Amino acid sequence: MLLNLHVKNLALIEETEVNFGSGLNILSGETGAGKSILIGSINLALGEKAQKDMLREGAEYALVELTFSVEQDAQIQALRGMDVFPEDGQVVMTRRLTANGRSVCRINSETVSASLMRRVASLLIDIHGQHEHQSLLTKKNHIRYLDAWAKRDLGDRKRLLASCYHTWAECKRQLEKASLDEEQQRRELSFLQYEIDEIEQAQLRPGEDEQLEMDFRRLSNGRKILDALAECRELCSDGAGSISDTSGRAVRALLHVSEYDEQVDALAGQLQEIDSLINDFNRDLCGYMDDFEFSDELFAETESRLDQINHLKSKYGKTIEIILEQKEKKEAEAERLQHYDEYRGQLEAKLSESEQKLREISGEISDIRKSAAVVFAEEIKNALISLNFQDVRLEMEFQRLDHYTENGWDDVRFLISTNPGEPLKPLDAVASGGELSRIMLAIKTVLAENDEIETLIFDEIDSGISGRTAQRVAEKMKQTALNHQVICITHLPQIAAMADSHFLIEKTSEELSTISRINDLNREESIRELARMLGGTKITESVLQTAREMKDMADAVRTYSV
Repeated sequence: MLLNLHVKNLALIEETEVNFGSGLNILSGETGAGKSILIGSINLALGEKAQKDMLREGAEYALVELTFSVEQDAQIQALRGMDVFPEDGQVVMTRRLTANGRSVCRINSETVSASLMRRVASLLIDIHGQHEHQSLLTKKNHIRYLDAWAKRDLGDRKRLLASCYHTWAECKRQLEKASLDEEQQRRELSFLQYEIDEIEQAQLRPGEDEQLEMDFRRLSNGRKILDALAECRELCSDGAGSISDTSGRAVRALLHVSEYDEQVDALAGQLQEIDSLINDFNRDLCGYMDDFEFSDELFAETESRLDQINHLKSKYGKTIEIILEQKEKKEAEAERLQHYDEYRGQLEAKLSESEQKLREISGEISDIRKSAAVVFAEEIKNALISLNFQDVRLEMEFQRLDHYTENGWDDVRFLISTNPGEPLKPLDAVASGGELSRIMLAIKTVLAENDEIETLIFDEIDSGISGRTAQRVAEKMKQTALNHQVICITHLPQIAAMADSHFLIEKTSEELSTISRINDLNREESIRELARMLGGTKITESVLQTAREMKDMADAVRTYSV
């Protein structure tokens, strides 16, 4: 259950906090007051893509924090499978945006990816956006709803189906790629052998290129290096006035008087160490100069070898290791071409085997779907009747595709009839905007009863409905809230009257800025907000009385199931 929402510096919201309760939580307010910002902030905290302009004007950062209580064992186990561990029965999800576009996601103070935020959110909350009902017009979504309903019966079969499909598709791709005639085989094998020989003849050694590059830099700057070394030797060790000569004389000067003063003796010891280091350096310098090798021939050999390796890198990979890996792959490909008929036979056998597995799992899943679809459609139909669809019929139609997909071979869609005597037709041929909203509400509530998700959010589910239908939708929301936490943004007083907790979103102007605030309403304040929703700007005593009666009637609804 969503316990708390904390928002700071997001769009019109300077800072606000909302403590949600169980049951039905209603959010209402004037158009433009910031209700959509509130849902947007929740989506943001749950991993949705962040936009830079979401920050409040002048703010350096924005923050959204959601606190959930998690008590169901199934949810806890699923979260642990994602390495998310509730602390004191709670999960805190935080998203911080900065003015420079950076975004940081945290769960229980531990930094996580946005993708993990979305995965965790899918276990805890289901958000129905303003226009989500339009997704019902896209047929491919219908199978997604059915599979969500039947997920317990499907078990791990969907995962197995996806794996079988990818194996089959890869086998098919390889077999199509392996459709070469004898002349193509010969040309391909000849070219592969040329590439293999080219790499093999180079006799590459891992790390050789790095050493060659160091040698090339040294040899190409050989004269500069030798001049610098000669100057250094002259200054450090050659003749009177060199560092070596000067340090030696300084040591001898101190040693003559060191027996008279312990501090001088200590200084003399330090200087002796320095003199010893200088002598060691001079020996190493002389040894390096004696060993330094430079010749035009050696430079030309190094440059030529480096050019050869760089040419191979431009063709086969950025490093010698990658080039050698490419050689092994080309040798394997050449081996396949040399035994091409045998290779194609193996592919055909593998394709046949993978297609058999795909056919079996597709058939099994199709049978489960068809059985589940009967119950699912009946449940949705019953929910629709409670939402003022008087003579509704609903079924799920199955057709078999002529090809495989990750979902198997099923093509599924809802068919509906909303009037007596009318034949069943696809949703996009029958349903209006208001009807689609109610159909989606029916689907969501039916799925909620079959799911561990405890919190449902509906953003203006009341689109296109009024009157008696609005009352039935309100009663359905209240029924759903008996077993789930429901958070609903609404413009309809019939729905708002059902609230267990009622929040008012208001927009106010202060000096040069506009701020949205959220206030938790008590019963009398809730009645006054209902009156505003009923009567607009002018609230008369009769409108207040109507609002009070609506609230009393809503309280009575709570004592029975719809």
